[in-house]
Amino acid sequence: MGTISSLGISASALAAQRTRLDVIARNIANAEVTRTPQGGPYIRQQVVFRALPEGGVEVAEVQPDPTPPRRVYDPGHPDADVDGYVSYPNVNMVEEMVDLMMATRAYEANVTAMQATKNMLHKAMELGRA
Repeated sequence: MGTISSLGISASALAAQRTRLDVIARNIANAEVTRTPQGGPYIRQQVVFRALPEGGVEVAEVQPDPTPPRRVYDPGHPDADVDGYVSYPNVNMVEEMVDLMMATRAYEANVTAMQATKNMLHKAMELGRA
């Protein structure tokens, strides 16, 4: 694997982690949404990654989390069912914050890898000039 492909691998990881960060932000923003245009509460989304044959990574899909909604007894809420329960999104803020930290660290690690690759290329070019 050459240094140019190393940059491509890191770039693919940056794009994948950026998508992951966007999905996490969307989950956090919709954590209390009890009514969507499709009906029912917001459903947490998850990013699924796929390894590429040339060594990179891509987002295979963004899929709904199958965890059922959180039900809270609140008979005065406009979205309460006949038994007085409101279905809230299946978004766990602690889980989202952990995912956010992991995605941020992965993004930073790939930026560092790209910088190291660029430094190696620069040093190689300096040696070639000497």
